[in-house]
Amino acid sequence: MSSDHAPITIEVSIHKERILLWWHSLAKGSNEKKQFIKDVILIIKNLNMSFILNTETLKEVVHWLASKVEELWQRNSKVVKITRHSKAWWNDECWLSLDKYQAYQSFENWYSFKSTVKKTKCLFFDDKIKEITNKKCGPWELMNWVRKWKLPAIEAIQYEGCLCIKLEDL
Repeated sequence: MSSDHAPITIEVSIHKERILLWWHSLAKGSNEKKQFIKDVILIIKNLNMSFILNTETLKEVVHWLASKVEELWQRNSKVVKITRHSKAWWNDECWLSLDKYQAYQSFENWYSFKSTVKKTKCLFFDDKIKEITNKKCGPWELMNWVRKWKLPAIEAIQYEGCLCIKLEDL
């Protein structure tokens, strides 16, 4: 039997390439964020709107305000690399270790990278746990970090593979 369609063959070449996205960000509660907000408030407070008589001058003022806010944003924000490794605990030491592995691709560099990541994660989460416990909160505050664990409804004592359900069995 002959087929009524022809198979299509496509070759897709895959290159080793790390795609990085760059993003500007202000860290929550940082001095840069506070300064940015103060500067924006100051600009808006000192904005002279008495000469706005038509839509063209309004558009000019709005564009001027937008450029000033953008300028402040660029001055106060920090450039952040967004990758699949973008986690709260990821730091420059992890980047250096990853770059070293990608440059040489040896097992030693891979194990060094994994060790660096493990150490960084442990330090980050230990700090988070200390932060939560220092707020004088209860252990239930940590539940969001470790997720709830379902305990068994009952547990039976066993002796030599047999359940000890009755008092006589003990």
